[in-house]
Amino acid sequence: MRRLLPLLPLALGAISALGFAPWNWWPLTLAGFAVWLLLIHGGGSIRQVLGMGWLFGLGHFAVANLWIQQPFEFQDAMPPWLGYVAVVLVAAYLALFPMLAAGLAWRLASPAAKGDPAPRVDTAFVLVAGVAWIATEYLRGTMFTGYPWDPLAAAWVSIPVAGLAAYVGSYALSGIVVIAGGCLLVIASDRRAYLPMLILIALVGYSSVPAEHLSRAPDLATHVRIVQPNLAEEAKPTADYAEANFQALARLSGKPDANHPRLILWPEGAIRFPVEDGYPRYVYDLMGSAQTARIRMALLLGDHDAILTGTQGMYFDKRTENMIAATNSIAVIGPDAQLHGRYDKAHLVPYGEYLPMRPVLEAIGLSRLVPGDVDFIPGPGPRTMVIPGFGKVGMLICYEVIFSGHVVDPAHRPDFIFNPSNDAWFGTLGPPAHLAQARLRAIEEGLSIVRATPTGISAIIDPDGVVRQSIPMGRASAIEGSVMRGSPTLFSRLGNWLAGIASAILLICAIAIRRLAR
Repeated sequence: MRRLLPLLPLALGAISALGFAPWNWWPLTLAGFAVWLLLIHGGGSIRQVLGMGWLFGLGHFAVANLWIQQPFEFQDAMPPWLGYVAVVLVAAYLALFPMLAAGLAWRLASPAAKGDPAPRVDTAFVLVAGVAWIATEYLRGTMFTGYPWDPLAAAWVSIPVAGLAAYVGSYALSGIVVIAGGCLLVIASDRRAYLPMLILIALVGYSSVPAEHLSRAPDLATHVRIVQPNLAEEAKPTADYAEANFQALARLSGKPDANHPRLILWPEGAIRFPVEDGYPRYVYDLMGSAQTARIRMALLLGDHDAILTGTQGMYFDKRTENMIAATNSIAVIGPDAQLHGRYDKAHLVPYGEYLPMRPVLEAIGLSRLVPGDVDFIPGPGPRTMVIPGFGKVGMLICYEVIFSGHVVDPAHRPDFIFNPSNDAWFGTLGPPAHLAQARLRAIEEGLSIVRATPTGISAIIDPDGVVRQSIPMGRASAIEGSVMRGSPTLFSRLGNWLAGIASAILLICAIAIRRLAR
């Protein structure tokens, strides 16, 4: 039994990840962190503590990123079993951040770091551990283009305390999750520990107070219809996929109503026909006329309707006419069969939409998960597009919605955000986790987020993060609804500076607690 004890942090990390969607067992997250903090606090050396931190992160991120294996089932470049290797490798890298958090908490706040006997875990150590997690999770979300998938705050998105994200952001809320777990540990060891009791009571009390920063009156002028075609061929397109997909989208787009203008929302990659003019002739001979595609879309619209659809932009070498790059885009099509705007995805997925160091990695046989020899290129960043009759719409494609503080053009705040996504690649685990992170962004920014996906989960998310309407995975359907218009939050004004402010306050409190205890 003693030989298995070093693997306890690995198990605790895996247990703590069960708070994320689709499981949502957030009490296990608190329990996992509570026991892990106990182990860290009593660590005998920095080497031991770093090892416990890395093993915890390995288990935590392996479970949180199990969905990464699923794309390997849908391409021929690499065998499906390699997907499980990818999960472990990704988790091994991400585990460096909990390792760093553990080392910081131990070095700064554990008496064992100074060679003193380790008494019971106190509130000061818990607060420092929360700050360490905030700092390292922020680094994870920003270093090397960032990978902030499943911030710890996402474990609380299904309960009201997630509303704190409007005031402190998801990074600071992640630290509060760690602190809540630590407070349970302190209370368990000392029933007279009143401060951690007050912290937990304050969290519960906040959850019982309605959020006042939201305007709950629906904006009836912004009426959307979300279409989810649910074609089984989405992951492995057949020769007739493009036409079959268009027919499914058209059937579910509904009928025009002169008294009820509709903004019709189609998913990421919905259109496999070109919608832009100016490409080489052979493109249209192969894929169909862009004008024809726009006319077919316009025939679905009333005089005051519009379609927002996922599409792709293409770039060609002027001399050879060979395709050299592409964009993952959103196109605006009006009832006049014209293209009224295009947004290009700015935050691309490494190894999914482009291959870093392509010449080197291709030479050793590595390929990106999405087949193809042409990389996507990024757009300039978050953008707000004004669509007559429907207001100002923020654009985020798929993965972009997970980046806290980088989802809105600060100079042109939108009325709501459109987030088309293609989650068909990610099995049953990826879509619920993706939706949960979109809910966090809605809370942070005080904006509704409307998601359209090919196979689910499509949804209208209110500014308080509540999913008002949705289409589950694996169902062909459409939903209509009016989008709520929220009010700017503290986070929308200050962004992730709030994580630094919260960290400073927590550190000051930890120092004060230790001095008062002397």
